[in-house]
Amino acid sequence: MTVFQNREVAGKLLAEKLKEDIKNLNNSLIVLGIPRGGVVVAEAVAKVLGCSLDVIVVKKLGAPGQSELAIGAVGETEGSKYIDEQLVQELGVSMEYLGKEIQEKKKEIKRREELFRQGKHALDLKGKTVIIVDDGAATGATVIAAAREVWNHEPKKVMVSLPVVAKDTLAKLEKEADEVIFLEAPRMFFSVGQFYQKFDQVSDQTVIEKLRY
Repeated sequence: MTVFQNREVAGKLLAEKLKEDIKNLNNSLIVLGIPRGGVVVAEAVAKVLGCSLDVIVVKKLGAPGQSELAIGAVGETEGSKYIDEQLVQELGVSMEYLGKEIQEKKKEIKRREELFRQGKHALDLKGKTVIIVDDGAATGATVIAAAREVWNHEPKKVMVSLPVVAKDTLAKLEKEADEVIFLEAPRMFFSVGQFYQKFDQVSDQTVIEKLRY
């Protein structure tokens, strides 16, 4: 099992693998990073591939009283919504709670997009090959919401690219994108951070700076 030195190194390794799949596509290729850590990986990927970089903001939906437990995720548009129906049922989450959580997260998404883009418009994804990048995926909830969000913008192709993804999550992601490119897919997966030597918190300011690349 590979343990990556940091997000930048993971991004460069990921880009080398992506090169095999995306020859001669640079003009129609866009890399989207999921903040915050995913943007660091995405910038490294975009630099190696020589293509455009943007951010895609999605937020996980937290369980009642357990905000870190994802019962789903959502992007800016309605079609992006992903709900883990089995978990919602097991936890007895009400539709009222779910509706309120979605509205709160959508407001936060709008605020964060404005913060990260600093007045710039989102890149036009129509007819483009879009690569969604994060620093890893445990449950895959936010990556699924990101993929659904991208599909709403009529791209030609949607790819998901991750340094590491939980083996059980891989099948879910493959249903949401045309292709999933990854470096590691271990069965034993407790957190994304366990696969990095350095896994510091990434600040909003760092995301803003990376998007200026």
